[in-house]
Amino acid sequence: MDDFLLVAAIVTGAIIFLWLFFTFIPVGLWISAVAANVKIRIGTLVGMKLRRVTPARIVIPQIKAVKAGLDLSINKLEAHYLAGGNVDRVVNALIAAQRANIGLEFERAAAIDLAGRDVLEAVQMSVNPKVIESPGISAIAKNGIELIAKAKITVRANIDRLIGGAGEQTIIARVGEGIVSTIGSSESHAEVLENPDNISKIVLGKGLEAGTAFEILSIDIADIDVGRNVGAQLQTDQAEADKRIAQAKAEERRAMAVAVEQEMRASVQEMRAKVVEAEAEVPRAMATALRDGKLGVMDYYNMMNVISDTQMRHSIAGSDEHKRPEQST
Repeated sequence: MDDFLLVAAIVTGAIIFLWLFFTFIPVGLWISAVAANVKIRIGTLVGMKLRRVTPARIVIPQIKAVKAGLDLSINKLEAHYLAGGNVDRVVNALIAAQRANIGLEFERAAAIDLAGRDVLEAVQMSVNPKVIESPGISAIAKNGIELIAKAKITVRANIDRLIGGAGEQTIIARVGEGIVSTIGSSESHAEVLENPDNISKIVLGKGLEAGTAFEILSIDIADIDVGRNVGAQLQTDQAEADKRIAQAKAEERRAMAVAVEQEMRASVQEMRAKVVEAEAEVPRAMATALRDGKLGVMDYYNMMNVISDTQMRHSIAGSDEHKRPEQST
């Protein structure tokens, strides 16, 4: 009974040991590497585990590199992985560059990958150019007609300028600026509609790819639509503004005229007040003259007769003017 328990304990311990061994040491991955003629020791795989590196992320790309004829060391791949790079993508990019006869070294590919760019996509774009479609770009010709143009830009990645080079948004912005400048220098929108290829030639000749990560192969105007008559609208807005200015000036002149009229009325009323005041002094002056003997009674009566005669004449004249329309009928 004791021998049976001892054997069972030994078998259980062996099973646990083998389970821990195969769990911690990727023997299957080591066998795959050896079968692919990749020279790697089990101790190296254990060291990767201790450095918290997933061995499959290093060994599988190494197998692909060896099969493709690339000479890459395990240490370089592991260092790139520890730096936060994508080892598999870098190896795929190197294989694609080798097949396309593009000179790309591991250090440059790793630097491009660590810079945040997709190095595999860049290599693929170098072989198969990419078409970038710009949004509708609004520009105005000299005759005031708005044109809305869309361009298709065929670009090829420049591996040497991927690090530090501007991206697609810069290409689109520069092409848009060139289109606006070209249309704006045209005498009329009809010239642009007749020869849209002139835009491509002029814009392409401005060297828009400088400082970017791309090489512009062609710029094609895909569509041009006629928009608003901006010139006429501006003239209408200017006429409306002139109209408002004229109305404001007319209102200012009217206000000044009203003020002058009110001032004149005030002056007339003041003069009438002075006349009434002067007329009020006449009886006093006459009384003083009578008292001092400077005015006789007959003189006073003669003056009153003249005043009465004058009032009668005014009354007759007023009644005649009132009767003239009736007589004419």
